[in-house]
Order: sequence, then structure tokens, then C-alpha cells
Amino acid sequence: MSPTLKGLVLSGGKGTRLRPLTHTAAKQLVPVANRPILYYVLDNLLEAGIRDVGIIISPETGKAIQEAVGDGNTWGMKFDYILQDEPLGLAHAVKVARPFLGTDPFIMYLGDNLIGSGIGGFRQTFEKSNADASILLKKVANPSSFGIAEVNGEGQVCRLAEKPKDPRSNLALVGIYFFSPRIHEAIDCIRPSGRGELEITDAIQELLEQGCNVLSHQLDSWWLDTGKKDDLLTANSVVLDEWVKRQLLGEIDEESQVGGRVRLGKDSKVTRSTIRGPVVIGDNVQIENSFIGPFTSIGNGCRILSSVMEHCVLLENARIEHVDRLEDSLVGKGSSVIKNRGNHQAYRLMIGDDSEVLV
Repeated sequence: MSPTLKGLVLSGGKGTRLRPLTHTAAKQLVPVANRPILYYVLDNLLEAGIRDVGIIISPETGKAIQEAVGDGNTWGMKFDYILQDEPLGLAHAVKVARPFLGTDPFIMYLGDNLIGSGIGGFRQTFEKSNADASILLKKVANPSSFGIAEVNGEGQVCRLAEKPKDPRSNLALVGIYFFSPRIHEAIDCIRPSGRGELEITDAIQELLEQGCNVLSHQLDSWWLDTGKKDDLLTANSVVLDEWVKRQLLGEIDEESQVGGRVRLGKDSKVTRSTIRGPVVIGDNVQIENSFIGPFTSIGNGCRILSSVMEHCVLLENARIEHVDRLEDSLVGKGSSVIKNRGNHQAYRLMIGDDSEVLV
């Protein structure tokens, strides 16, 4: 594989679909199985042999992204941070990154997308093909919500449309694209869409109209866009199910039962409680008189007292007390859910950082 292929990771945007959580945090840093989503993206690039990466950031969350990711030394990579002042579309992000990209081919990877496979094979195919673009596709049930591609029997792309009202295909564009430097010329030819953005689908369509070869590959593994609460919880479940191994570093008393694939962090204590994996529990977590069901991630410093929960994501220092049942919920950093009195009830919540909910 040629070492000249650069990476471009899009970690800007305002994360409106994950509010209120993203009022105070970057959506790419929301954890899945207690790791920021962005880390899985960087892992995938690293495994594909890509070392030189530009990271698009926004004014609102750019500092948080830089603090969480660093300069790339710990990854064995080199990161350049590129400010996109306004979220004016994916093609606009490429335009902003042009000084970094130069005349090199590159892979553009959306920082809030997760896939269940590596990308090294797709890289090899792209570099051998001499194509000007290669896109990954996945069949979806609601194509009107995505950029859609029509392909022929050889996997060559014939036409693209962004969120069409009457889609002629159910093949959605996954947030991973390979481009030759020819894409810059195509972007210079397009105009903002009806929603005021430079659409990458329009730029790829321009490549087609210029007679360029655009390849596609249908993704066999899962693909998850983590931009919404339910999608994030699904991603958390999938990652826990496929990647978590049993590792108990904390303390478990004799009255507790911990079954299945559970990862318990350092200095965490489980007292008179039951935990059924797959579950990930961070460091310095206290769980007392509680039941933690499958597909739950609990961040560092959380406190759970006399509560029942499953299929939840708790960020750092969250506190859950005397809650009869919490499910399908996302709780921000430093937030509390406390039940004072009343009937037994199950709750489904999405709570931003530093909040308090009394139920």
C-alpha cells in the first residue's frame, strides 16, 4: 500500500441530533463501551496503514477534540487540526482541508460513524483501481434519510442523490470515502444545495459527469451512524457484544454475582449486587444493592445505589439512586437521577451533562 494516502476525519458539526448532551460535549467524544467514538475511527485508520491525518474541528468543540486526541504521538500517527468555522457540508470540509491534502489521495472518514470491519482491503482495491473515488454502501430501510447511490452490475456508480424524496435505490453512502485529488476540481464546480451546504454527493456526481470512474463496495458488516440517542445505544450494544472480554480488576463482595463478559475497572466496588454481561464498568465506580443488566456502559466515577438498569450509557461521574428501572437511557457527565418516592416505574431518559433529575 502506498504511504501517501492521507486521512481526513470530520469531527466538527454541532451535533444537534444528540442534544442536550452535545451542548457541552463533542458528539465524536461520546463514549461507546467507555471509549470515545472517535477513537474507533482512528483505530481503523491506523490498522489500514494511514499515519498522516487531518482532523476537521469546529469552534465550539475543537479544543475538547484536541485535548482528547492529542498530537498523534500516542497513536503512532501525525495529526493536523483544521478549523471549519461553520458546518457548511462535507464537501466544504474537503475544501477547507485542501492545504493539508495537497495533491495526495485521501480517505475521508466521518468521526461519528462506526463499522464492524477494517478498511485496509478497501484501501488496497482503491489504490489498484486508479479510480477517482470509491464509496462504501449499505442497504437501509429508510433511504430518504441518506445520501443514496445507484450502481450497475460491476459495482460502478451511475448516479447519486442526497436524501431523495423518491429514492431509486436503497444503498446508502456509509461515512467513509476514498478520493483522488480530482475531487477538488469537482468541488469547485458545485454550488450549495437547498439546505445551504456543499454536498459530497454532488461532488461525486460531478466526477461521474466528468467521465471519472467511481467504484463502490457494499458493506457486509454492520454500520452505525451514532448521531442519535437510539443509534448510540445500539452502537454501544453491538460493540459490547462483539468486543468485550471478561476482566475484573475491581472488588466484588461475596454477596454479589457477576456473570458473563464483564469488564470491571480499577478501584471499583460491587456490593450486594448482580451484574450480567456484556457490561463495561470504568474505574472508581461504586455499585451497591443494584442490578446491572446487559448492554450497559458505566463511565469512571459513577455511583449506583439501589437501582436496576440495562441497555444504558452512563458518562463519567453520573449518579443513579433508588431508581426502580432505568433502560434505553443516556446520562451525561456529572448528572444524577434520584427517585424520592412514588410508584414503581421504568424510565427511558436522555440527560445532558451536570443535570439533576428527581423522579
